[in-house]
Amino acid sequence: MSLLKEFKEFAIKGNVIDMAVGVIIGAAFGKVVTSVVSDMIMPPIGLLIGGVNFSNLAITLQAATAESPAVVIAYGKFIQTTIDFTIIAFAIFMMIKAINSLKRQEAAVPPEAPTPTPEEILLTEIRDLLKKE
Repeated sequence: MSLLKEFKEFAIKGNVIDMAVGVIIGAAFGKVVTSVVSDMIMPPIGLLIGGVNFSNLAITLQAATAESPAVVIAYGKFIQTTIDFTIIAFAIFMMIKAINSLKRQEAAVPPEAPTPTPEEILLTEIRDLLKKE
């Protein structure tokens, strides 16, 4: 089988397309969560701790000079990114938990037995009569 043919089979499979859609939706969801955290959650938290803007928190290792920018450890951005990750991970956890719950409920419902046809009913009656004799 040629490499091109194998790739075509791989790319056309439903799982690959589902994964691509998931990645695209996940990226958009990540942007929404980042905006919620940075624009709605972090400002009140910063205000509660004394007006601190987390994105500006940093340790300066070397001050800026005319030739080079400052060298800093931007731990505030790290804190914000960690909060973003935690919220995204929790949201995905809750979504998967809900999906698994629906799957369990679906699996718990037993399938209905098919109703017997008139011929099957007649054959069952004949069998029962033969057993009596």
